[in-house]
Amino acid sequence: MSNSTIAVLLFALGGFLIGGVYATWKNVKFLAVILGIGALLAIGGAIAWLA
Repeated sequence: MSNSTIAVLLFALGGFLIGGVYATWKNVKFLAVILGIGALLAIGGAIAWLA
């Protein structure tokens, strides 16, 4: 698997997690914060992977 493929998959995971944050924010804020942290880690990992 190439480096750009892994970065794209990490960006996709981050986007999926951001969608989870949006969906759960009004009901379960604690879970939304956990998902947000995971999204930031996935996006940060994708950026680091590309660097």
